[in-house]
Amino acid sequence: MKIGIVGLPNVGKSTLFNSITKAGAECANYPFCTIEPNVGVVAVPDERIDNLAKMYHPQKVTKAIVEFVDIAGLVKGASKGEGLGNKFLSHIREVDAIAQVVRCFEDSNVIHVDGSVEPLRDIETINLELIFADMETLEKRLEKAKKNLKADKKYQTEIDFIEKIKSNLEKGIPARAIEYNDDEKEMLKEMYLLTAKPIIYIANISENQIENAENDEMVKKVKEYATKEKAEVVPLCVKVEEELSTLEEQDKKEMLEALGLEESGLDKLIKMSYNLLGLMSFLTAGEPEVRAWTIKKGTKAPKAAGKIHSDIERGFIKAEIVSYDDLMREGSMLAAKEKGLVRQEGKDYIMQDGDIVLFKFNV
Repeated sequence: MKIGIVGLPNVGKSTLFNSITKAGAECANYPFCTIEPNVGVVAVPDERIDNLAKMYHPQKVTKAIVEFVDIAGLVKGASKGEGLGNKFLSHIREVDAIAQVVRCFEDSNVIHVDGSVEPLRDIETINLELIFADMETLEKRLEKAKKNLKADKKYQTEIDFIEKIKSNLEKGIPARAIEYNDDEKEMLKEMYLLTAKPIIYIANISENQIENAENDEMVKKVKEYATKEKAEVVPLCVKVEEELSTLEEQDKKEMLEALGLEESGLDKLIKMSYNLLGLMSFLTAGEPEVRAWTIKKGTKAPKAAGKIHSDIERGFIKAEIVSYDDLMREGSMLAAKEKGLVRQEGKDYIMQDGDIVLFKFNV
């Protein structure tokens, strides 16, 4: 699953990307220093995997991952090809969700592309370009649907649906913020609209703003805006996160304590991104490997088994499951079995986040 990091030039996108992946994407104080998107894969922080590793002492530990793509800065007119507009839009089409970095700090040494810091204006600049691109997509679909209507009346449903989205986009309401029934949700998937992609706003603050981040006026503005479109907001100081990403675990812990933080903003962002995509993890544990496997929420046991190997899905018999909390409380699989906490589940079982599983199969 891919998350695209977007934002206006010089808001901290590439610095954030560096922090997430330690991949060293070029950072410079001028627009378009990132022309081709940089891609980095990062592990989802999960203390369950860490604790299972202490219990099993495996040869290998594998956490769930999220892929982040650092996309070139956008300017007004991108939907018409301004700046790197066409590249920007094509790269955004390829991601599953968007993390939009919004500058919420003043610094005379860092040029703002519009000359002043105003987070809502910056958000709207990007969202409007995505809306314009979606309007173009919908116009083409509408034209095609109207032609097909002459031969088949069923296209009237599609026309009505397109008109519904268009009227909202014209008011500046992105597709993700519109209410849909179940049939419309299915139709929406086929539209491939940019503004339908789930989004997280990253409020990039200065070190001085960290202590009172939740009550910061600029951050509050971003949160109010995000609430209207059911989006999440993560306030973080990209400069501090970059420093944290270079530290050893103990030093990182000490720096977080000194800043009065329980976890880094990046850890919050990575977990939130995973959740934003409707993902969860089931776990397998043993001496060879302790591993988190990524599945969509609502996945049934055989489909989850297929994540490990298609043969296991094909020959699925049952799943032997213990919840992570039960296993940790009892201290071993044997103790959990003696207490009757290890369950046998069949083909209709819907997997739960943190299920520790042994699949039984025959092919």
